[in-house]
Amino acid sequence: MGNFLPSTDAQRREMMDAVGVSTIEELYTDIPADLRQLAAEAVASLPEGVSEFEALEQMKQLAKKNRVFDAIFRGAGAYWHYVPAVVSRVAAKEAFVTAYTPYQPEISQGILQTIFEYQTMLCELTGMDAGNASVYDGATAAAEAAAMCRERNRSLTLLAAGLNPESVETVKTYSFGADVEYAIVPNKAGRLDLDALKAALNAGVASLILQSPNYFGVIEDVPAIAELVHAAGAKLVVSMNPTAMALLASPGEMGADVAIGDGQPLGIPLSFGGPYLGFMACKKDMVRKLPGRIVGQTTDAAGRRCFVLTLQAREQHIRREKASSNICSNQALCALTAAAYCAAMGPAGMTEVARACYDNAHYLASELGKIKGFALVNPEAPFFHEFLTQAPANTDQVLKALEDAGILGGLPVNGGILWCATERNTKAQMDKLIETVKAVIA
Repeated sequence: MGNFLPSTDAQRREMMDAVGVSTIEELYTDIPADLRQLAAEAVASLPEGVSEFEALEQMKQLAKKNRVFDAIFRGAGAYWHYVPAVVSRVAAKEAFVTAYTPYQPEISQGILQTIFEYQTMLCELTGMDAGNASVYDGATAAAEAAAMCRERNRSLTLLAAGLNPESVETVKTYSFGADVEYAIVPNKAGRLDLDALKAALNAGVASLILQSPNYFGVIEDVPAIAELVHAAGAKLVVSMNPTAMALLASPGEMGADVAIGDGQPLGIPLSFGGPYLGFMACKKDMVRKLPGRIVGQTTDAAGRRCFVLTLQAREQHIRREKASSNICSNQALCALTAAAYCAAMGPAGMTEVARACYDNAHYLASELGKIKGFALVNPEAPFFHEFLTQAPANTDQVLKALEDAGILGGLPVNGGILWCATERNTKAQMDKLIETVKAVIA
């Protein structure tokens, strides 16, 4: 092991003494013995290396096992959207693909400008004053937003029950690391229970993280929630689908202090789950707490427009005990892709996409609602492009029939099915879904 580490035996001995172990193996004692044995056997049984040609053929055979659906009606945080060809063409340019995190950033003016344009578009979408260069994904953005809202005497984070479960788990992990508390505020009829929120708000609450449309597709009453949260002296963080923001009021317009979300719908393909893009934007009075990289615009000595990194509240730039975040990088290529998508679509194009998503989802919900066992769980609640229906007793059989027809159906959630429709779902595809479901139910 020493052959691969830049430290000496004495240095490693000193580190092990500091953590209270006598051997490297003791570092892994928390891993069950049977799993360690399996790992050792797996390493021991690795086959001999093969040539590039043979490896490529094996990979092709593995790739054939992937199931590619003709139509997707599942969302829950990752959405099937059309990506204009120009978006991937711009993002594939070598100058962008090879640039990751410049450690002398002002030399990389092109990269800084793309980030600045991304931040500008983000602020226009969210109705906020400032945005950062992005974080890893929407769940990370939620946890970072919770951290930036904490104050000395306010550390409790309230999480709306409609928040994406991945965001909830990430906030829990961050809270454990920071030794602070969180609490879940329940839903009522698909939306955040305002009475429960009133009861939960106290002098120790730092923020409420709300998702709208929420994980179950329902559009929350953000203005009313913002009024309650601010009256209690806390901050409101709103996680929002960027496509929905082209049609609905922005978080800034509705009273949010921080806007977050996952930028995957902005030109980023599903890609087997990533990499995606966590966006963050806030009001001017919170910009100094915004984590990660923020690109600003200025002029150089000759009066020319140029770009710089500014207001970096992270541990590489300021004293670590005063840092508000340890986010050290950003999703630069994904942010560029999002900016290219927004530029290619323009305000009218993005509104058209959002309207198509809304119309398609409401058509699908109406037709599914005519089938026995598929009534809307929250029939009075407004929704954008996702909705939760009841599930029949033979849910697995229904979803399997849809798969056999080349359709990825909704996601089983809380005893129901969470469906999604985007602009890519044609009427023919939706009608085929309905007929397939009817055939199974009959």
